[in-house]
Amino acid sequence: MPVVGFLRKSSPDDSAPLLAAFHQGLNETGFVEHHNVGIEYRWAQNRDDRLAALATDLVRHQVVAIMASGDTAAPAAKAVTSIVPIVFVTGADPIKIGVVASLNRPGDNITGIYWIGGAELEAKRAELLRELIPKAATVAYLRNPNSPSSELALSEVQTAAQALGRQIIVLTVQGERDLDAAFASLAQQRVEGLLVGADALFFSMRERIISLAERYRVPAIYQWREAAEAGGLVSYGPSITDAHRQGGTYVGRILKGENPAELPVMQSTKFELVINLKTAKTLGLDVPASFYWRADEVIE
Repeated sequence: MPVVGFLRKSSPDDSAPLLAAFHQGLNETGFVEHHNVGIEYRWAQNRDDRLAALATDLVRHQVVAIMASGDTAAPAAKAVTSIVPIVFVTGADPIKIGVVASLNRPGDNITGIYWIGGAELEAKRAELLRELIPKAATVAYLRNPNSPSSELALSEVQTAAQALGRQIIVLTVQGERDLDAAFASLAQQRVEGLLVGADALFFSMRERIISLAERYRVPAIYQWREAAEAGGLVSYGPSITDAHRQGGTYVGRILKGENPAELPVMQSTKFELVINLKTAKTLGLDVPASFYWRADEVIE
């Protein structure tokens, strides 16, 4: 029975929907865990500095392929092996972070799924937040400076804030320990809206962020529909869950003998707008009719 590795920055509890989607992709190509494929899981518990050692451990276990989930997992896996096939799922531009030579012909032992919509869509999310709270003068941006796309994302947000005539306050969060201080600062500076950065760290902490946004009664927009489903006000972005399903199908194709260097990097093409109407009512917000017309889903 072949054994594949699954490497991710966060924890299994935080990543349950992504893991289920990965298994679905494997199943679509004929592979079922414990039946005809084994899986070795490695979780960094939101510590980027552990990823390289965990990837090395997977190589020592002689896995036949590695699924690298998240913006920092792919560079970590590539740094430790040029032989074991790697399939990544990332929101960071894989060319800019140096894991592939090109999207059409990635080369070497690596390919994957690029779910466009991280830094590239921060400005769009800022515009959507303005539509929801048009009178808000000050908006906060939750940022993880350790993200590979953090500088690009920050530039997009600052440019958008200037164009929209908003003051932007940047709140730096590098782990869950920073969240309470960030939200206390948000309240102290009378912030009227929150843009949660598109980062794997914030995906793993989404329930905690949603809880704090509710406590401080601040309207917030997220990238992932999983946040809106968990009680966040609104989300806009690609489906990270479906990207992991596609990653599972790529791993299955490699198990059947395909060469990762010849599998083009797939890009997300569908973007979803999800609104949680219950949260909007709790915050006392009147959702514009234009949101209803454009929404892919309204959660009541």
